[in-house]
Amino acid sequence: MSAVPSEGSGPESVRAPGAEAASARPGDEAFAGLLPETRRELAYRLAAGQREGRAPSVVGAVVRGGRMAWSGVRAADPPAAYGTVQYRIGSLTKTFVAVLVLRLRDEGALRLDDPLGRHLDGTEAPDATVGQLLSHRSGLAAEPRGPWWERTAGTLRPELADLFGKRPQRLPAGDRHHYSNLGYALLGALVERLRAGRPWDEVLRAEVLEPLGMTETTTRPREPYARGWAVHPWADALLPEPAHDTGLMGPAGQLWSTVEDLCRWAAFLLRGDERVLSTASVAEMRVPAVPPEGDGWDAGYGLGLQLARTSPRTAPGGRLLAGHSGSMPGFLASLWCDPEEDLAAVALANCTHGPSVAGIATGLLEAVADREPRIPELWRPLTGPLDEELLALTGPWYWGANPFALRLREARWLELAPLSGTGRASRFHVEPDGTWTGLDGYCAGETLRVVRGADGSVSHLDLGTFVLTRGPYAPQAPVPGGVDPEGWRI
Repeated sequence: MSAVPSEGSGPESVRAPGAEAASARPGDEAFAGLLPETRRELAYRLAAGQREGRAPSVVGAVVRGGRMAWSGVRAADPPAAYGTVQYRIGSLTKTFVAVLVLRLRDEGALRLDDPLGRHLDGTEAPDATVGQLLSHRSGLAAEPRGPWWERTAGTLRPELADLFGKRPQRLPAGDRHHYSNLGYALLGALVERLRAGRPWDEVLRAEVLEPLGMTETTTRPREPYARGWAVHPWADALLPEPAHDTGLMGPAGQLWSTVEDLCRWAAFLLRGDERVLSTASVAEMRVPAVPPEGDGWDAGYGLGLQLARTSPRTAPGGRLLAGHSGSMPGFLASLWCDPEEDLAAVALANCTHGPSVAGIATGLLEAVADREPRIPELWRPLTGPLDEELLALTGPWYWGANPFALRLREARWLELAPLSGTGRASRFHVEPDGTWTGLDGYCAGETLRVVRGADGSVSHLDLGTFVLTRGPYAPQAPVPGGVDPEGWRI
């Protein structure tokens, strides 16, 4: 048995920092490396995951400050240059396809609320929108028809029509999250249709992989690559797994990659890259598409990214993570990002079942975040001329008797946050008409307006019909329903 090619570094080797994933922010360089006790904890977690999961090999890595800060391997046979050994990454492929679709959206070639049938003929889901397909809300069946697609050749389903069984629509579109590999096969076909018939993986290489330097990410394996195994449930015995080209189902899980390439991908998912997709569009991928925003969820799905909230024991309120897991016969993969910490972790294994690669990856991430929290970014004063009218709006405002503070941020952005007790915090960006639009939280998409009196002075703020005034329930305040004329009393 050879889990990976057996030459080079030993089975417990740990990679030093230095493989660039993206340019670091100023000031990050001095803290790119990890402390010895942190590295030992990471090595322990990787070793424990490999042994408990009985995996022929497990590789892991941590990305911090836009670059690989640590990587390690545990393998039954010593691997050769394990950072460049390919593993099949399964549904992590979907994150790449989602980026291709959002590139088309940003170019104006489609809208997320477009029905698929507007751009692609010959499917059984013409009314499902692009956004629903990206976030698994289309209601389509989870799998294509025919035998187990992950273990059979794509030639069994040569045309799009061959993907659909007798009942392709399992739930009403838009109602619920229902994971659909079939939906991502259709998104890959959509990319090909809008890129003049070029294969989706060719588009991916030219528009995403090459700009990011991900030269070892391919649709078919190439040496050196790990072989996929099934581990007997009741004996320490192995059975080789097939690795077919899945054809039209490729966009759902065909890619092979390396831990070094996936570190570059993780850095991109944290920061964006204008050559591929803007930081704003990457952040949009992390917005929950089905569960409500706020504190009421611990797992969800955005636009091509899985979302999770970790246990509060790891951080106050839990850590908000975005990423994806993947599995194909003989392989498991997981990549998770913590945007608040500018931190990510990757774990890959070459077995069908056994190790919790998601648990390994999140464990690596949490080990670094707990022991070496991110150095806060440097505070800088605003640049450019100061807008005195905006400055005059800052300070305390009251929604009824609840105090809020309005602050002016870079690029004329406003931030509204409660000063005491509970309340809803939101950021707002300015619109051409002088209003502001909410970016996050309860006020996402809502309009904030400055209302002036007849003399031009500021009367109050209107936030989606909520009135904020300079005093708490002042008798003269334009509060809906009025204020008791006797005012406050003791």
